[in-house]
Amino acid sequence: MRILVTGGAGYIGSHTVRHLLANGHEVTVFDSLEYGHRQAVPAESLVVGNLRDIDHLDQLLVVNRIEAVVHFAAFAYVGESVTNPAKYYTNNLIYSLQLLDRCRRNGIQKFVFSSTCATYGVPDRVPITEEAPQAPVNPYGHTKLAFEHALSDYASAYPFGFCALRYFNAAGAAADGSIGEDHTPETHLIPLVFQAATGKIPHVTVLGTDYPTPDGTCVRDYVHVDDLATAHALALDKIAPGSKLAYNVGLGRGYSVREVIAAVEAVTGLKVPVKEGPRRAGDPPVLVANADKIRRELGWSAKYDSLRAILDTAWRWHQSHPNGFGE
Repeated sequence: MRILVTGGAGYIGSHTVRHLLANGHEVTVFDSLEYGHRQAVPAESLVVGNLRDIDHLDQLLVVNRIEAVVHFAAFAYVGESVTNPAKYYTNNLIYSLQLLDRCRRNGIQKFVFSSTCATYGVPDRVPITEEAPQAPVNPYGHTKLAFEHALSDYASAYPFGFCALRYFNAAGAAADGSIGEDHTPETHLIPLVFQAATGKIPHVTVLGTDYPTPDGTCVRDYVHVDDLATAHALALDKIAPGSKLAYNVGLGRGYSVREVIAAVEAVTGLKVPVKEGPRRAGDPPVLVANADKIRRELGWSAKYDSLRAILDTAWRWHQSHPNGFGE
């Protein structure tokens, strides 16, 4: 299949590109490199460009005879989305809608969307199923949900199908340590804990210790980035015209912030300096996926089915790339 991957030089995108190439697909990576990394994808696959340049994208769709799109390109910092919602609505929604309509005009019938558990907001109950109310609590989640609605309307009206994959917390790195997580700024817990363990930062801050959880800290569902990549490939195979698919992608079990810190200490043999801070506004106490639907309908399963297995790969990446892709 000839596939365009937007944002394909980013963290989840680059692992998905590698998986698609290994399975014999022809992949064109479109990335601005604002947050992605040139080193994360094969040079011959990469086209540098911005999502707002719709004519450039349109040309790629035509010249490369694209049959399917996997759409990662988006801004994803929740706090920034609150202080600068215009940036998020413009990129995550308006530019994405332009891409979607060019797909329609060019007869592209398969579209996989990088969505998020942030579309659920603060859930009434966990584990969260796909039927749970979607009530985002920040502009980032609003933009992702709005685009899911647009995809559904397109699938109703045109010969077009989509799958929205609602990720929980992506983590880990390629098994060989060659690509992994490298964000600027870094806001994700696991890389921050590794950075604190290795002295790259002075400490990791635990944001809230009074949540209604067993140890008072937030509980999250971590899923290996390669298992997310597999989910995208399975979704591409499943989509047909008229498909309106949505799947949670997570392990279905949660780990608290303190459990993650203890697990990193066990993996590395290093002590993690910790400071306690106040809660971060909008953080639900517990976010855990019910991933039964994707297992049942796509045959997906997690190869890395424990926090320790995920952290082992992340540690390999941090050891071989202490400065991320800067080395």
